[in-house]
Amino acid sequence: MLSGITGSVEPDIAPDTFEVIGRILKARSGFTLDGYKDKCVKRRIHIRVRATHSPSPEAYGELLTQSTAEQDHLLRVLTIHVSHFFRNPTVFAKLGEEILPQLLDERERLRALSVGCAGGEEPYTLALLMKDRFANAVAAGRVSIVGVDVDNAILEQAREGLYHPDRLAEVPPGIRERCFAPEGGRYRLCDEIRGQVLFEHADLNHRQGWDPCELILCRNVLIYFERERQETILNGFADALSPGGYLVLGKAETLFGTARKRFRTICPVERIYRAL
Repeated sequence: MLSGITGSVEPDIAPDTFEVIGRILKARSGFTLDGYKDKCVKRRIHIRVRATHSPSPEAYGELLTQSTAEQDHLLRVLTIHVSHFFRNPTVFAKLGEEILPQLLDERERLRALSVGCAGGEEPYTLALLMKDRFANAVAAGRVSIVGVDVDNAILEQAREGLYHPDRLAEVPPGIRERCFAPEGGRYRLCDEIRGQVLFEHADLNHRQGWDPCELILCRNVLIYFERERQETILNGFADALSPGGYLVLGKAETLFGTARKRFRTICPVERIYRAL
């Protein structure tokens, strides 16, 4: 994710300018700033203020009203995600050794959801893990994986399955050799794995509900939302998970409020919780 900004203090964005920017983005793509932390959003807007050499946030707001290209640039900055395959390998080790075998033993089907999936690295990692360790369940059609993100453009990239080598740094060598092919300085994920994952557009500010599932991964996404919205999102996950289903959060995220009462902590280090 985006790192902090160093140097001189940025001028604050006036409420009316912030409102104008929000209206433009909503009209352009349906993306809304409601629910996101103002500090985080403003920091990212300032990236584009500087990049366009605008003398002030107000001047940038004027530019934004006139340029659809800049609107698209800002949307990408606001929704940017940085990920890679097998990110936090200990999480996937826990899933592969304990969580997935248990779910496949208990359930006829395993439906998994990756929220904030960015370029597809996380849901594809889950698909690679399933193929490597539970090939019979995959072949029997017992596994379905869905990746969702707010950025339609990055979802298109995810469907292409073409990645820079640095995104593959933590892929086990055997899996890398079997499932990725070099292509023009990048690596293409094989059709078999890509075919295991469906991608959908979703904005967590507007999503009213999720299809029933047994596993939800939502890592390093909630930290960008205000606390009240986080609680609503977590309760939505609890509604979607079947009893005994699992939720995996990011290392800096945790349960709180009413959502805490709907899960049992399974692994606090890896932020893994089980629905009651």
